[in-house]
Amino acid sequence: MNKSILCTIGPATRHPRVLRRLQALGVSLFRINLSHTKIEDVRPTIAFLQEHSNVAVCLDSEGAQIRTGAFESAPVSLDENTFVEVHSSPLLGNGTGLTFTPENICDLLQVGDLITIDFNAVVAQVAALQNGRATLRILNGGQVGINKAVTVHRDIALPAITSKDREAIRIGREMGVKHFALSFANREDDVLQMRALIGEGATLISKIESLNGIANLEGIARHSDAILIDRGDLSRQVALAKIPAHQKDIIRRAKAVGRPVFVATNLLESMIKLPVPTRAEINDIYNTLADGADGLVLAAETAVGHFPIACAGMVAKVISEFEQAHGGRIIPDGSLLVRPHGGALVERVLSRIDEADLALLHRVVVADTDLMDAEQIALGTYSPLTGFMDRANLTSVLERNRLVDDTVWTLPITLQVNADHGRHLVAGDRVALCSSEGTVHAILDVTERFELDPMRLVEKWFGTSSTDHPGVARILSRGPSFLAGEVTLVRRMTSPQTQFMLTPSQTRFLFNQKGWERVVGFHTRNVAHRAHEHIQIEALRLTDADGLLISPVIGPRKRGDFQSSAVLASYQACLENGIYPKNHAVLSGFASYPRYAGPREAVFTAICRQNMGCSHFIVGRDHTGIRDYYKPDDSQRLFENIGDIGIVPVFFGAIGYDAARDSYGEDLNGHLTPISGTEVRDAVREGRPIPNWMVRQCVQDALRSERKAGRNVFVE
Repeated sequence: MNKSILCTIGPATRHPRVLRRLQALGVSLFRINLSHTKIEDVRPTIAFLQEHSNVAVCLDSEGAQIRTGAFESAPVSLDENTFVEVHSSPLLGNGTGLTFTPENICDLLQVGDLITIDFNAVVAQVAALQNGRATLRILNGGQVGINKAVTVHRDIALPAITSKDREAIRIGREMGVKHFALSFANREDDVLQMRALIGEGATLISKIESLNGIANLEGIARHSDAILIDRGDLSRQVALAKIPAHQKDIIRRAKAVGRPVFVATNLLESMIKLPVPTRAEINDIYNTLADGADGLVLAAETAVGHFPIACAGMVAKVISEFEQAHGGRIIPDGSLLVRPHGGALVERVLSRIDEADLALLHRVVVADTDLMDAEQIALGTYSPLTGFMDRANLTSVLERNRLVDDTVWTLPITLQVNADHGRHLVAGDRVALCSSEGTVHAILDVTERFELDPMRLVEKWFGTSSTDHPGVARILSRGPSFLAGEVTLVRRMTSPQTQFMLTPSQTRFLFNQKGWERVVGFHTRNVAHRAHEHIQIEALRLTDADGLLISPVIGPRKRGDFQSSAVLASYQACLENGIYPKNHAVLSGFASYPRYAGPREAVFTAICRQNMGCSHFIVGRDHTGIRDYYKPDDSQRLFENIGDIGIVPVFFGAIGYDAARDSYGEDLNGHLTPISGTEVRDAVREGRPIPNWMVRQCVQDALRSERKAGRNVFVE
């Protein structure tokens, strides 16, 4: 048998008879997984294996990973839309608090981080950090067990080798162990550190189980004796449907530098409890061998499974059949959702902030709304835009609702600056975009400075030059000077709503974790009311969607509008009170601001939700309009005129309430009692009683709580 079989040791295999049988079947290595082995058990486990078999022992490190700590009683259920605390000091976890290892992990987290606990079970977001503790908002509920993997959806620095790994390696070398595996090999330096520990003559297997490992594969492989693809941990960062392609790609690239490759995880998952595998599992093993794998790794199948010998025997049979019967690099995007607008999600975030370099840049103070646009460009919400528009693209958008390259785009994204700021800037200059407090939030690589008549701009953009229109007033107040150029985000703006904000890459990750492929997006600047609730639920039904993204705009808005905190509180109340189908709704604030541009903005807000991963988008009556500047069906006509943009609009007219039937529907004949955001705002502002058929009691209670806490419900 030319192919290798590696078996993980656990309770199911710590028996002399089992070890002898596995040796007879041709097992090449017995793997001790240090993630699931106490340090005091390392020496006796090695001794037991050496006493009862001649199979070589491999110590597999914990590596750079985060795990859950101990619990009072495991597993623990974490419910969606609740908050839990993560503590730095060791304690027994429960449904409201838990610990992560290493103990200092909370110091490495940031508010807004997306976290997966126990592979596909739980998705949470860091809502707050204080005194060495983290508060998590549970976005996708599930059960969490002891010592389960925790993934932060951001690249954070963790030591490649833990203190426990170092002690285990010392014990292993002392006992003659010659084979070692490095978990989470992310870069060449990780491998070199491990090499220094295991000493001369030892065999080093580097495990590829992260996107960083894929990106740095050639360097990792050159300093390793073999590569191991851990498909389980890799699936924390890569969509399941992408794993086969990555497997083929990793095998091809590793073999190109002369390194053998082993493949692990879920080879015979069904045989953990059943005596025979599925046909799909046998096909997977055979095709993995056909991909060029040099060995196969059994993990839970032999560590805790009911049939460890049968599992190894089945792998041996497939290898035999394969040997008798007789490799383009994959981009790790990991998404099965609708493609981002233009084909790829833009991500232009500075990975390392060098304050000394920033201090050398010319600083341009811009409005908070401009900084919001810069942030959303860099995070990919405005994909395919990579910066503020130049004259050619702005003109094309105003005249054709398309960018110069013919991509549909309806809303100008421009940077108006004080004439004094722009006078000395030319194409090729790099400037820092700052808040009024002097904080640098983004870098602009200037490609053009131009002037444009603001009056002509607003007439094309808004269809009016009336300064009663808030969008017009904003543009006319800022002068004729514009800067164009690509944007790189330095630091995100601070917001009291950070705990409710998800980036497009985070929403896409979350939807994939939930198993959603068809998602309906909903844009609003109003608190939750029954008309919107009706169209949201109806849109889910009409589109047969997997889930709903409730995405309120939370940037500055005109006087008299609801504060974003009140809007988010109202929807959080609906989620907590089970108003939406369980596990089928996500709340995420959209850090932008209303332009009140009617149909142009309706298409723009749809494109933004497409970039967030939505396949469908709700377009209501007078979407993003104001007063009577736009007709109720103008947005629908624009969608129809521009054709397919990659996201499907779901249109609704005015929604009314039928008291006789206690139901809601489109008011086609004017016989229903109307419900509108304006009516709700007026009722709340005037303190008038609001009937439950218009606004649910839980929403009214949430608004009262906002006021009781001293927060304004309306923009003053």
